[in-house]
Amino acid sequence: MRPCFILGLGLALTIAASGQTAPKTSASPATQTTPRKPPTAVIHTTAGDLKCELFPDKAPNAVANFIGLATGSKPWTNPTTHKKEIKHPLYDGVIFHRTIPEFMIQSGDPMGTGNGDPGYTFDDELHRDLLYDRPGRLGMANSGINTNGSQFFITEKEYPSLNPCFDDAGCRKGNKIYPKGTGYTIFGQCDEASVAVVKEIARKPCTTGPVCSNQNSKPVEPVKIKHIEILNPGKAALVKPAPKPAKTNAPPSSSTPTK
Repeated sequence: MRPCFILGLGLALTIAASGQTAPKTSASPATQTTPRKPPTAVIHTTAGDLKCELFPDKAPNAVANFIGLATGSKPWTNPTTHKKEIKHPLYDGVIFHRTIPEFMIQSGDPMGTGNGDPGYTFDDELHRDLLYDRPGRLGMANSGINTNGSQFFITEKEYPSLNPCFDDAGCRKGNKIYPKGTGYTIFGQCDEASVAVVKEIARKPCTTGPVCSNQNSKPVEPVKIKHIEILNPGKAALVKPAPKPAKTNAPPSSSTPTK
């Protein structure tokens, strides 16, 4: 590039010395930038594909974490063996362990119970202008404020009760008041065809009845993730995991959105 620049400068000086005006040149098509396509996750499942556009501008840590675990580029600790997994995609073979019609489907737990995590947590990324106001929202499941890990869910319909709380006095939802900062990070949006697959998955027979409910939400034959393909990944930001809480004798809490 530098020799070309010097040649152009020399040509301009020669023309100027002769009293002529240098001709205007238009920008080369090669130098024009094309808008980058947003990263998209194609979740290949045994029930069909789920295609979801990711939001790195709104939830950079959640997107980077999801891409890293999906591709195997991010190390994680297996909650069953307690061994560090390197270059092993976490989501491959993981089931949708929680499925509820008219609500959502949830996956991302290597244990398949709802109590598993990748061995670390990271903070929420909540926004007043990004809400559960439409079907197909891709959100991070958690067990409290700033406890995101690997579990995620996809909504079947709009669900305002999942919206974050920004009020200092807390937010009333039903008979409970949730503290400020409570909420579930939205890090993507799944398309209309994917919502149809979500509805199908949510209506699989449950262990104690024809369909699952909030009290009993594990299907008899859970749908499994075969692999998550990431299109247009771009440069994902690095996630800074928060220190994992010290272990106590209390039973593990389930990472799950409340209906």
